[in-house]
Amino acid sequence: MNESPPPAGSPPVETRLVYAHGLAALITLLISVGFGVLASIELLIPDLAGGHGAWLSWGRLRYDHTQGIMLGWLGNAFFAFLYHAVPILTGRSVTSARLGQWMFGLWNFAVVAPGWVLVLAGFSQPLEWAEFPLVIDVFVVLALVLAIVQFLPPFFSRGLEDLYVSSWYIIGGLVFTLLAYPMGNFVPELIPGARGAAFSGLWIHDAIGLFVTPLALAILYFVIPAATRRPIFSHFLSMLGFWLLFFLYPLNGTHHYIFSVIPMSAQIGAITASTLLGVDVVLVVANLLLSLRGAGWFPRDVALRFVSTGTVFYLIVSIQGSVQAQMAVNQSVHFSDWVVGHSHLAMLGFASFSAAGGLIHVWQRIPWARYNPMMLGWSYWLLAAGVVVMVSDLTVAGLAEARLWQTSAPWIESVRAAQPFWLIRTLTFVPIGAGFVTLLIGLTTGDRGGGLLAIRDTVGLEPIKEIAPVFSEPL
Repeated sequence: MNESPPPAGSPPVETRLVYAHGLAALITLLISVGFGVLASIELLIPDLAGGHGAWLSWGRLRYDHTQGIMLGWLGNAFFAFLYHAVPILTGRSVTSARLGQWMFGLWNFAVVAPGWVLVLAGFSQPLEWAEFPLVIDVFVVLALVLAIVQFLPPFFSRGLEDLYVSSWYIIGGLVFTLLAYPMGNFVPELIPGARGAAFSGLWIHDAIGLFVTPLALAILYFVIPAATRRPIFSHFLSMLGFWLLFFLYPLNGTHHYIFSVIPMSAQIGAITASTLLGVDVVLVVANLLLSLRGAGWFPRDVALRFVSTGTVFYLIVSIQGSVQAQMAVNQSVHFSDWVVGHSHLAMLGFASFSAAGGLIHVWQRIPWARYNPMMLGWSYWLLAAGVVVMVSDLTVAGLAEARLWQTSAPWIESVRAAQPFWLIRTLTFVPIGAGFVTLLIGLTTGDRGGGLLAIRDTVGLEPIKEIAPVFSEPL
């Protein structure tokens, strides 16, 4: 594979690392979806694994599914995006291509792959969003340190006064994740009982709020102006949303333990922060949607179509989260499939659509990468249909379960009532799985440089002044 020069006027981008992390993201995504499908089938057919029950038991499959989605799919997709976005935002290359090769190997062959194997073999942590064993956590922390060394120095080399909002989210996401990850993965092992659970509860939301959400929002704020050639609607709202996110999200996790032994003051604080965060998301999404004016409901640029839909999913899932944090609602739907639908709307809807949009956007700008716009168009529609059906199905299932739990009916009746919904959830694998397969096909087939041809006559190839007006000027 020969390295081709970037378009004229562009800062240096390590396109090989963009490509490597992009492919790794898609491969780990398909494997993670496979774990999830098997876990969903085992809810319907508990004896599916037969004599191989230990390796393929429901709990181990679910652990590998969730960790694979967060670290394998989203982690790799975010790194692919950062290798493109950081040079654009700063006018500087990342720290080292060789460091990037070590990071790639560490993330995929010391974290994701061995993490999966160890979980299937029975070595794990019974902690939400922290299921990989402690030995893997050490390598995750090391990789996060290397990511900070790789991506953050370019931002500081020219000062902080002119940073675009995507830059702030990238800096905040990497720094706060490095601080929060040990808290959620190491501390609960050292502190017993409810105190340890409280730290774990904080990480449940910090994993989404301080890792996934900031980097997904960095993609949204980057791709929308890049694909529309118009500046973001309000820089003030974008920065207000940034600071509210990082002030409020670390307080949210305790709302997973409403009506528990954790002090009521902490529970009330988490509920209040969850409510205020919903207000923050309304401001952020309003800013993003106003920035999309004129692009249409389903933009022609497929990357923009993915991120615009991810923006809508972000609004829905955040309002839903603020509502279900309220005591009256939480009392009914907690432990039900409503929560499962909510988490899938967050990770499969908001985060995955944002990551896919960011991945397609950077892929379009790799001169030698293959690009198949027809397959990518199919991917969007299949995934959109699958996500809407799955989340709607699980939400209704949760309400049905909650209704039965409020009666004197035996608990097993709620399981029987949920089974038809579980079948529908499993069947949504068809459009969702097909959507992710066509996403992979769309980025590995077609003409080389087809992405550049797709954007040359629309948004163009010149430096993106809407994103980095200072850095796009000659030095």
